[in-house]
Amino acid sequence: MRLAIVTAYPPSKVTLTEYGYHLVKHFRLQKEVTEIILITDKTEGDKDLNFKEDGCKIIVKECWNFNDYKNIFKINRAISQTKPDAVLFNLQFLKFGDKKIPAALGLMLPLMCKLKGIPTISLLHNILEQVDLDNAGITSNKVLQKVYNGIGNVLTRCVLASDVVAVTISKYQTILENKYQSRNVALIPHGSFETPPTPDYSLPAGPKKVMAFGKFGTYKKVEIMIEAIELIRQRTNEDIEIVIAGTDSPNTPGYLESMKKKYAHVNQLVFTGYVAEEDVPVLFGDSALVVFPYTSTTGSSGVLNQAGSYGKAVALPDLGDLSILVKEEGYKGEFFDPESAASLADAIESILLHDSYRTYLAKANYRAACSFPMEDITKMYIEYFKVLQVAKTKGFTLDVPMVEKELMA
Repeated sequence: MRLAIVTAYPPSKVTLTEYGYHLVKHFRLQKEVTEIILITDKTEGDKDLNFKEDGCKIIVKECWNFNDYKNIFKINRAISQTKPDAVLFNLQFLKFGDKKIPAALGLMLPLMCKLKGIPTISLLHNILEQVDLDNAGITSNKVLQKVYNGIGNVLTRCVLASDVVAVTISKYQTILENKYQSRNVALIPHGSFETPPTPDYSLPAGPKKVMAFGKFGTYKKVEIMIEAIELIRQRTNEDIEIVIAGTDSPNTPGYLESMKKKYAHVNQLVFTGYVAEEDVPVLFGDSALVVFPYTSTTGSSGVLNQAGSYGKAVALPDLGDLSILVKEEGYKGEFFDPESAASLADAIESILLHDSYRTYLAKANYRAACSFPMEDITKMYIEYFKVLQVAKTKGFTLDVPMVEKELMA
């Protein structure tokens, strides 16, 4: 199978870049995949293809840019030129831009592939029905929110034109099946990027590092985390370093720079900037725990899966998709009120001051991450592509609930 994967890819700063990297890394090891056509965004640096394991050939087609109105034509042309046997889209609603038109046009691509007769799976990391448009930095205007939701319904139907739409949370599957009467929505877990050997749950010498990781400024706010640590410092003698790892969200350029100025007086506050893939293990490995300073959620959390794979305790807001993910996939954490720095301070303190509890959470999260390694996740996609190839040959429409029963049998 010659598989085209449409995704942002390192060193890109576009959303879902890291997930795209791990999709490619593990698909290239599947025996059914003879060649990967990586249809990706343009970057100044070379694409990160320095994999240790031997795998299939990878052809890179850098052909699109964030917020480019012509992305739909450029990606469609790349697919027509390379003639893949199957296409996988790595999507969320702002994948191709934070401007309305390029974002919307990009989401029409699955429909175009379907019309070409190419077996198509779209991995949809979020659905508009579960996105807080205000917190996500899209709009706070109530009238515009209704307009966006209406447009979102149309775009969701374009994505649902794929042969299979994969979602990572069962609630998303239920919403899409009930609202859109869809029979092609598959539940495929997010998966853990890496499953290293059993971690050493002890901490390195020096200050305990409390880390947040991601793209900040919209629904991921570092203020609450910094203020929570300051509260802990006032009432304990704990030696704590605050690590803010990552970059601004595309919707909030300059956010982290403003935070550096606002909290310049805070001791042991580190802003790492962009974290290269090879530096991620050290970043997580040195951390005492990982904090999720979110005011809302927009999909399954890659950071939670990473924290689990490196055996880390976590402090989580008790809201939305994170709560569902914890319940469904077996992760454990200390929950807090997303609007209260005092609540987060209590959560962090419970973990930092009680090493046995920190270790308990870390071990539970490692076990949860090991349950869904990325190798197994890509195998699930391969099984769906196999069924799609048969369906195309024999001329029948795929019914995902029936396929799921067969795959589980």
